[in-house]
Amino acid sequence: MIKGLFDAKRWDALFKAFPDYYIPGFFMTLKISFVGLTVALALGVVFGMFSATKFKPLRILSRIYVEFIQNTPLALQVMCYYAVLPMLFSSSGFRIPKFVLGVIGVGVYHGAYISEVIRTGIEAIPKGQSEAAASQGFSYMDTMYHIILPQTIKIIMPPLANQALNLVKNTSILAMVAGMDLMYFTDSWGAERGYFAQAYFTSALMYFIICFPLARLARYLEIRSMRLPAPKSLDLQDEEVA
Repeated sequence: MIKGLFDAKRWDALFKAFPDYYIPGFFMTLKISFVGLTVALALGVVFGMFSATKFKPLRILSRIYVEFIQNTPLALQVMCYYAVLPMLFSSSGFRIPKFVLGVIGVGVYHGAYISEVIRTGIEAIPKGQSEAAASQGFSYMDTMYHIILPQTIKIIMPPLANQALNLVKNTSILAMVAGMDLMYFTDSWGAERGYFAQAYFTSALMYFIICFPLARLARYLEIRSMRLPAPKSLDLQDEEVA
């Protein structure tokens, strides 16, 4: 396999196939990553707030979601979506696009991890701020939106960047269900020609192009967060309630 890596004929074949295989897969991976991250953030915010609320049923619902998703393999979850979701539309003949399956797969999976990140960030804010807001007539949602979450963002940005990085890499699991992502086209071309060394080496470089900036961003945010002062209690006694 090592000798094949330096075979000029194999590289020439890869360069000819590159526009038809790797470019579509690269952009599909980017699209799934972007939309999947949006879904994960939405789920993470909702269930993160559920975890921090005093309303027990919502806390239980959040724990069920987080514990189930975190303790089952992503590959198994994706296969379940692939096998089960089409049954919901079997009578209508509607077929769920692979792109949607990919977004659901990585979005739901990383939403569980992001919800834990957000819960940790919320708990890092002094409880006195929520109590002061409640004394001034703020509802739970108003307190979160106007007071807690803006401060939480500064704390959770480094782990969120890491989750975005992991999400991009986990899109490769969609090759199992013909997700038309970068790994799917890599497997297809490699199996078709038998040039696995060239196929996977090129794929690794393209994942690196996406992931390296995210890794550097996560490191920058981590260093920056260490220099930020700890959250201080807010004095809400003089604020007017809208």
